[in-house]
Amino acid sequence: MKKVYITDKITNPDIEKEVLGDEISPELHEGIEVLLVWHKKITNEFIDSLPNLKAMVRYGVGYDVFQDLEYIKQKGIYASNTPDYGTEEVSDTAIAMIMNIARGITRYDYQCREYEDGSWQTNTLKYIKRNSDYKVGVIGAGRIGGSVVLKANALRFQTYFYDPYLSSGTEKMLGAKRVDSLDELLNTCDIISINCPLNSDTNGMVNEEFISKMKKGASIVNTARGAIVKDLDVFYEPLKSGQLNCVNLDVLPSEPPKDGLMIDAWRAKEKWLDGRFLINPHSAFYSDKAYFEMRQKAALNVKRVLDGLKPINIVNGLK
Repeated sequence: MKKVYITDKITNPDIEKEVLGDEISPELHEGIEVLLVWHKKITNEFIDSLPNLKAMVRYGVGYDVFQDLEYIKQKGIYASNTPDYGTEEVSDTAIAMIMNIARGITRYDYQCREYEDGSWQTNTLKYIKRNSDYKVGVIGAGRIGGSVVLKANALRFQTYFYDPYLSSGTEKMLGAKRVDSLDELLNTCDIISINCPLNSDTNGMVNEEFISKMKKGASIVNTARGAIVKDLDVFYEPLKSGQLNCVNLDVLPSEPPKDGLMIDAWRAKEKWLDGRFLINPHSAFYSDKAYFEMRQKAALNVKRVLDGLKPINIVNGLK
């Protein structure tokens, strides 16, 4: 009886089959021992329907699809993720967005469509500074956030980070200034890059209060998890008033985005937005190599379970 089931997204499991052979079942049945999960929400009821389940492995970094980690732990089932496949790609996207904000790329693209003869080169954005005069603050300096810091250092930005979970001395390794509170980071930095996991502390963290504590004219980049932002409409008035300069997002609270003040203005290309609100369709993780690596590493983790070993990257604390 085949012991592995892929819950969603993957219709041709060719990469997985190279690792797992004939263990992948085309159908869900009670004998399934390991799940490979893309975006399917894993409820307690779904778990209870699989009496032989030993482990679940999430494609990708985020694991909020596992809706009750404590229940999964109590059932003696391992929940794992795949955090180490797209570090370069996501951090590169964050850096590209930071550079877009610092150099005004999408703003210039939006504005120069209406430039007339004689004014082509004179319409510069007066706020733009040299990289070394920008302060870039990273929330969450783990694999991806730490990579963002190191790349920003190479581009001569002044770098700061807030991460209460990292050990003392991480700031020396990263060559960045560590701050003791989120408020200090928001009060200090010109561009905030969000690179922390989604959990009970960070869910809805970017809200009206968060934005009000930022420097006037500062900007936000989010390549982490969409639900870290309360909703997209929290950006509408701050962008319109100039409290925020730019917001660049790879992830959204709801994907695809729902109608609302912010999305309606973005879709209509309203002139006041001026290229300052940029959305990627949750694509920062992707390159041809990263996509292959993600699926291969997830399958290799499943194979560990089938071979009688513990999986790696356990996220529900099961020993």
